Amino acid sequence: MWRVSGSWRGLGRAAKETGGWLSRSAADLFFPPTCPVCGRLTMNGGALCAACWSQVRFIEKPYCDILGSPFSHDLGPGALSAEAIAHPPDFARLRSACLFDGPARELVHGLKYRDQTELAPMMALWMARAGSELIAASDVLLPVPLHRRRMLERRFNQAAELTRALSARTGVPMLPDAVRRIRNTAHQVGLTRLGRDANVRGAFRLNEGGASEIFGRRILIVDDVYTTGATVSAIARLLARSGATGVDVLTFARALPDTI
Repeated sequence: MWRVSGSWRGLGRAAKETGGWLSRSAADLFFPPTCPVCGRLTMNGGALCAACWSQVRFIEKPYCDILGSPFSHDLGPGALSAEAIAHPPDFARLRSACLFDGPARELVHGLKYRDQTELAPMMALWMARAGSELIAASDVLLPVPLHRRRMLERRFNQAAELTRALSARTGVPMLPDAVRRIRNTAHQVGLTRLGRDANVRGAFRLNEGGASEIFGRRILIVDDVYTTGATVSAIARLLARSGATGVDVLTFARALPDTI
């Protein structure tokens, strides 16, 4: 059974408290704050309405120690999922704030396809809570890069927007240009696990000077959604070959098989 814990309710309150009260009040007279998912009026900006908030399925313990996949009951410390045992990832640990469905899916699509970059700080707040252990162990944050052609089409990289907001909140520096995508890969949606792996094989390369930024550091890869992990795994392998001491992954949402 999915539930919203007291700590997540605290996050909701914290999100509403950002910014000065006076400046919010003045702006709210002309632009009343609304829920970014359903458009209902809200008390403050930068937060979901109560109805949408109650539909978000946050990922909380117990979960797989490696992949962060939620368990229906507690299997004890260090428990691993069948997926993590059968297909060990190329990174150390994965954490995600919530499942990729309902309001969370709308937030991802709003940021990614509707240019709602103002959503990034709120989404990063949730990620900071979910990935606090990974963030504390990381030296730098690295967003999953877009190919230059897709960057021209979209005008911004949603993973970079989340990383920038996460860096501002946590103080962990961001490496925006250490890795580039050298091949404009096909969309991953609808591909099998093997198809996804083949699609991103050889798609990433270090930029000039990237090796010195990676070597000897623990890297936290940041993205909006984790599905099969093919993209972040390809980057993790590149980072490991380049001398990174460890690689973790933090995403806003996690697509389980029934939600992809």
